[in-house]
Amino acid sequence: MRSTRPLRDTHPEFLVIKWPTFREYRVENWRLARDGTGRIIRGVVTWTWLDLCLPLFISFLWPKLRGNSTALASIGVALSVFAWSRCNQVLYESVLVFPTLGIQLESHRGHPSLGSLFVSRRFIHVSCLEDFVIHEGLRRWNVRYFLAAIKRSNNGSISFHVAFENILPYFPVLLEVYTAVQGSIFPQQPRDSTEIP
Repeated sequence: MRSTRPLRDTHPEFLVIKWPTFREYRVENWRLARDGTGRIIRGVVTWTWLDLCLPLFISFLWPKLRGNSTALASIGVALSVFAWSRCNQVLYESVLVFPTLGIQLESHRGHPSLGSLFVSRRFIHVSCLEDFVIHEGLRRWNVRYFLAAIKRSNNGSISFHVAFENILPYFPVLLEVYTAVQGSIFPQQPRDSTEIP
């Protein structure tokens, strides 16, 4: 296994991991500030003052609410939602390219201190993969570029699977992944020299 950061100066959150049989194109949930300061903007929250004050706040409320089961249940629900929101953050997303088999789109969720707790995977076999494209979408007044795998199912219906759908990295990262997938999954046939382009 060998890992590199091909866009180290502009997009260090992008990582390429080369395994013996496949390659992983990973985008972590942080980026550099676009103002040129080199400041890191994190997409996940590790620990905040609220995390530190919450046990103290509950310890003050506990003696007062001991007999009230409705209040204790509501505190339990609130704590469960809070813990779920902290442990359900997107840590990184990746595209795994298996040259003879297909591609796999992954999204890893968890807490930065605990690592990946939940993983969602979508595998698209090379026989079902129609194309892998860079597409653009509009979000209010912004144009956002994204990668999409176009999949044709057995019954002929076409579906789109968006890579990096939660992080939505910038165009240079998408272009690197796009060219790598196109070169591995859809290799160009050599052109005949007499053929007119």
